[in-house]
Amino acid sequence: MRSNVRINTPLVRSVLHSVQRRSFSASLGRQAQWGFIGLGQMGYNMARNLQAKLPSSDTLRVFDINAESTQKFAEETKALGTGAGVTIAASVREAAEDSETTITVLPEPSHVKNVFGQILKPPLSEEIVSNPDRLFIDCSTIDPSSSREVANAVHSTQQGRFVDAPMSGGVVGAKAGTLTFMLGAPDSLVSHVEAILLMMGKKVIHCGGQGAGLSGKLANNYLLAINNIATAEAMNLGIKWGLDPKVLASLINISTGKCWPSEVNNPVKGVVEGSPASRDYSGGFGVSLMKKDLGLAIQAANEAGARLELGDRAKEVYDAVEQQENCKGRDFSVVYRYLGGSE
Repeated sequence: MRSNVRINTPLVRSVLHSVQRRSFSASLGRQAQWGFIGLGQMGYNMARNLQAKLPSSDTLRVFDINAESTQKFAEETKALGTGAGVTIAASVREAAEDSETTITVLPEPSHVKNVFGQILKPPLSEEIVSNPDRLFIDCSTIDPSSSREVANAVHSTQQGRFVDAPMSGGVVGAKAGTLTFMLGAPDSLVSHVEAILLMMGKKVIHCGGQGAGLSGKLANNYLLAINNIATAEAMNLGIKWGLDPKVLASLINISTGKCWPSEVNNPVKGVVEGSPASRDYSGGFGVSLMKKDLGLAIQAANEAGARLELGDRAKEVYDAVEQQENCKGRDFSVVYRYLGGSE
């Protein structure tokens, strides 16, 4: 395992672009085709960055069950007049069929399994791309067991190579191209996959072999879920005692309680300018997404025999928050509102 972090600086981007032209177009005079499946809030912006950085000789074939999303993507990229050409695939199979690299960004484990079931059966044609040269990069946040199941299906049928690369940074990071990817891949693939991911993000952390990226992502999000509840409770407690919220947050953020929810995504309105709490908890990382990731982390912990004292209780909290009408569909820092915090 290489525990390295790669960062996409302006200089690296310049060098990367020239390398992309040499490495990813398999032969002169032939377009290299890329497949991209899943144009949700994250995938759409990731695909936009990828398309813009690919050479004009390449083609990006996109698919999403939402036809409006694919049509909008095609129109917006065409208007730019730069980057790879874009075509809309009629199915996930068509998106992957002649693509050297296919990237998937999907909501749930069942979606990932279903998509790859369609891609792999019947076996993909090797007329344009040979199976050893095919690469599948799954950026979905799913459980490691499901990811390994899909990877085994790809590898056992010898139809390509499959790696996991979940990301952190949210929609803002996806738009800005500043995502951090947690990569699970064999050492032999790291440099190749890194170059692709750095077209959509800023950092790549190689966590180990296939599945390790997801393990790292879920461990981080488990901690985030707990820290978010604890921060909301601590802020509510201090305010009930009569402390000014900005003073309390400043104290926490220069003391041992400092964490991302206290410093960047503070749950109290007015403490952090531009935070979801200051926008009635709109935008940000939705309660349902945090609930999903926490559930995946608990599942993976059970499979690994790792003891979690707070996981089940935290999940109960997020379940209740999501069901409360004035909290539903909002940023996960809305836990503070659920607790009855003063707004």
